[in-house]
Amino acid sequence: MDKRMIDFIRVLRASGVRISLAESMDAMHGIEAVGVNDKDIFRAALKTTLVKENRDQATFDYFFPLYFGSRIPPMQNIPDQLSEDDQQTLQEALQALMGSMEALRDLLKQLSEGKPFSQQQLDQAAQQSGLEQGDQMYQRPWFERRMQRQLNTQQLQQLIEQLMQQLEQMGMSEQARQEIQDMLQQNAEGLTDQVNQYTGASLAEQMANREPDPKPDLIDIPFTRLSDEEVDEIRAEIRRLAARLRSRASLRQKHAKTGTLDTRRMMRANMRYDAVPIELRYRTRHVKPCLVLICDVSTSMRYCAEFLLTLIYELQDQVAKTDSFVFISDITDISMVFKENEPQAAVEKVLSENRPGYYNTDLGGSLATFKRDHMSKVTAKTTVIILGDGRNNYNDPRTDIAEEIKRRGRRLIWFNPEPAYQWGTGDSDMHLYAQHASAVYKVSNLRELAAAVDKILVDG
Repeated sequence: MDKRMIDFIRVLRASGVRISLAESMDAMHGIEAVGVNDKDIFRAALKTTLVKENRDQATFDYFFPLYFGSRIPPMQNIPDQLSEDDQQTLQEALQALMGSMEALRDLLKQLSEGKPFSQQQLDQAAQQSGLEQGDQMYQRPWFERRMQRQLNTQQLQQLIEQLMQQLEQMGMSEQARQEIQDMLQQNAEGLTDQVNQYTGASLAEQMANREPDPKPDLIDIPFTRLSDEEVDEIRAEIRRLAARLRSRASLRQKHAKTGTLDTRRMMRANMRYDAVPIELRYRTRHVKPCLVLICDVSTSMRYCAEFLLTLIYELQDQVAKTDSFVFISDITDISMVFKENEPQAAVEKVLSENRPGYYNTDLGGSLATFKRDHMSKVTAKTTVIILGDGRNNYNDPRTDIAEEIKRRGRRLIWFNPEPAYQWGTGDSDMHLYAQHASAVYKVSNLRELAAAVDKILVDG
């Protein structure tokens, strides 16, 4: 039982359930206290000690019967339930069918006598179906069909129908035939359940014994593949990531002030000493950038926009000034929201007030609104960052405005999660926008996004 408990815990972990060593020990101690005689109490004790989150209950419920359910199905010995005359008729009918279907005679006899498959039968069918190669639960339906094909269970319904016809021809009463058919159906379901249970339990054991795949670093997972749990983890990580970027920026500024000699200023300062470098001069401190953010918050860009806005506003001490805008069908100024709220609360408010629709992104129209109402925010010191995939739903891209923004500002940077080979496909105008950008950074995951933000801070 201890080994089965350990394997059960391992398969839960392999399926994503977080179970610590202490919780595993609690489960062992709990089972020692309640015993295994009452299955409901046994199950409740395991579930209480191993499952902490509601989303993991379904995983527990799926695997529990595979490890602790009965592998012998309830089946009936049909001849024992019949009168002597009906027993004789049934035997004669079985012999008649066996003569014409020799390959299935053993299965038909097993079905009528209510005998489950032996371990040897199941193991042989598993070997023939390649079950030992499986180690993922999504493979279960496929292996179940292969196992049933090896054991001929898929032909049971045809066998039962032929047997009923044979019994009718031999004069058995309708009531007796119906009773036999009901019992045969029950036995057939029992055999099918036994095969399915064996397949699921085998896959679960192989899954538990498989070495776990190395889990990818959270910051390397593409935004489009993040689970809800991983999104929550990233939200918690953003503040720590911002602290690391802030430390790097501070270190760069320190080196800029004390680590690199400014030859031109030093020579000028030492003219009175006949150019002997008595007074040293260093390069000036790093200039903090002035930013204008224009973020696409449509469905495909929502997580990327959320993380960029949160990261930038967590780093406001490294930025001279930030004005922020979001757009879907039109542009909205959100700068005041961030002045009145903490970054994460502000982002949550912005996203809740700017819900995505379907196929209504209009970057060109949003740029037109920006030019009309907000172009004065772009000066020669401003770095404009547009976060978007450049997909414009076949609207006018207004690349002329993008070019004007680039001319007025210090530079125009694009953050785009899509790789370059997707630019210009479908409704993408990114290949046109890229011609008017100072640089384009791919930001499909948190690592790439943080690196792009860090580059902006480096070249303030």
